[in-house]
Formats: sequence, structure tokens, C-alpha cells
Amino acid sequence: MSSAPAPAIGRVSGSGLVFAVVAYLLWGFLPVLFFGLRPSGAIEIVSWRIVLSLIFCALLVTVTRSWPRLLAILKDRTAVLTLALAAVFILINWLVYVFASVSGHVVEASLGYFTNPIVTVLLGVIILRERLRPLQWVAIGVSAAAVLVLAIGYGAFPWIALTLAFSFGLYGLIKKRVSSRADAVSGLSIETAVLSPLALVALVVVGTSTGLTIGTVGPLHTVLMLSVGVATAVPLILFAAAARRLPLVYLGLVQYIAPLMQLIVGVYFLHENMPPERWLGFGIVWLALAILTADMFAHGIRQRSAAAAVGEGAP
Repeated sequence: MSSAPAPAIGRVSGSGLVFAVVAYLLWGFLPVLFFGLRPSGAIEIVSWRIVLSLIFCALLVTVTRSWPRLLAILKDRTAVLTLALAAVFILINWLVYVFASVSGHVVEASLGYFTNPIVTVLLGVIILRERLRPLQWVAIGVSAAAVLVLAIGYGAFPWIALTLAFSFGLYGLIKKRVSSRADAVSGLSIETAVLSPLALVALVVVGTSTGLTIGTVGPLHTVLMLSVGVATAVPLILFAAAARRLPLVYLGLVQYIAPLMQLIVGVYFLHENMPPERWLGFGIVWLALAILTADMFAHGIRQRSAAAAVGEGAP
């Protein structure tokens, strides 16, 4: 989601690592924020998240004097349509994630983000016709076994986890196509602008049916609701800064901080049920991630070796 992709292999930036860790720590704490807003329900929370994110992005664009860059992107029809399509998938992701956070399914949400790297590889095969290395196929097979174990052992299909994984994976693939033309703030500004009319309609419907909760539950609830825009945009900006400074290998490893924190929050703070069969399913997913990570490092080493060989033979 950065304006410039990080190099596949390169020097590790200390500031880049700090930006990445802080971004994923903030994403890891999001379930706590949404759990505190549970009297509102997922639709109201996501609607305010869209509207307040747009307001925060507009203020940020104004402070950084980035309106010319944003207007230039708006003149690019292909970029705008691509971001509008990305907005559809991030809307699905936000709705399911907030629903999971307020309804006691944070653990399953964490499973979705643990599974996301594997789903992204699978989407590369299905959509981009990429050829996978043998260990990548093994990781996909192991993760499929994990889904089977969770579905049979836990007695329910992990639809929350898979919806989160596939919606965010598709969002990432779409954003890749426009990453060189739209920076993180401009991209989020356009995405939330596309979704804002729908969000405003949803707020009107909620307000006329059950009534909006903002300002009625208590001061803390109101402050938390007003913070969802900042809580959405700040980690994204930090991630974009990290992606410009870190090799993809290290960025890929840091991403596991968020679902690990979500798992901890769900199990130890929200006391969600974690029977042995669910631990087994998570264990199999972690095995798949270990295989995928080992393949990633091995491939990076081979690339460096090949580059060194070419360099030594160059005139």
C-alpha cells in the first residue's frame, strides 16, 4: 500500500523497522477499540470509520499541501476505478472484522490474518497465473488441511477467517496495480470518498430505525468513536513509510505481529473459547507459515547469489 515498493533484498532500515512494528502493533490493538464500541454495532462503527477517515485524510492532505497530487490522481480514470474496486473489498473486510470484534470472534479474525499471506500466494496463482515453487504448494496444502481441521473439529466453517483473508488479499492485489500512482493517504482518501455516500445512507437508516449511539452511551464511547478515523489512517501511513524502507522479506515477517496480538487479545483479555481442536488448527496454519517463510528466505538467498554471480561476470 505504499507509493513505492520495498526492495526484495536490501539493507534493513532501523526507522523502517520501527514504523512497521508500530503499524502492526496498532492494527493488533484494533479489536480492543472496536470491542469498546460494541453497543453501536458493526454497521454504525464501519460507517463512522469511513466518514471520519475521509475527514482525517482531507485534513492531512491540507496540512501536507498534497491537494495537487490528489487532484492529479483523480484525473487518472483508471487509477480512480481501480481504487473504487479496492474500496469494495476493504468495505467487506472492515464489516466482517468489526463484526468479529464486537461479537466475540477476535480469535477467528486473527486466524484470517495469519492465513492472509498464504491466500495471497494462492490468489497469485488463480488471478495472476503465477507459477509457484514446490514449498509454496506445500504451504497451501497444509493450510487447506488446517481449514478442514477447524471446520470439522470446531463444528463450524471458519467463514470469518476466510472472508477476511480473501477480501484483504484481493484488496492488496488491486492496490498493487495502482501503488505507483497513488500514495497511501491519497489512496485511502479516494477509497473513503467512494464509500462515504453509502456510509451516510447507512447512518441515516440506523438513525431512523434503532437510533445512532454516538454521544448517547457515554463520554469514553464518544471519544473512541471519534478516534476511529485516526486509528484507521495512522497505521496505514506508518506502514507505507515502512514499505519504502524495508526489504519485503522483513516486512513479511513483521506482519505476523498483528494477528498474534489479536489472538492474545481474544484468548487472554476477551476470554474467547479456545478448545484443543482450534489450537490444533492454528498450529497447522503456523506450520504452513513456517514453510512459506523458509521458502521466502531460501528464494531471497538464491536471488542474492545469482545477482552476485552476474556482478562478478560483468565487464
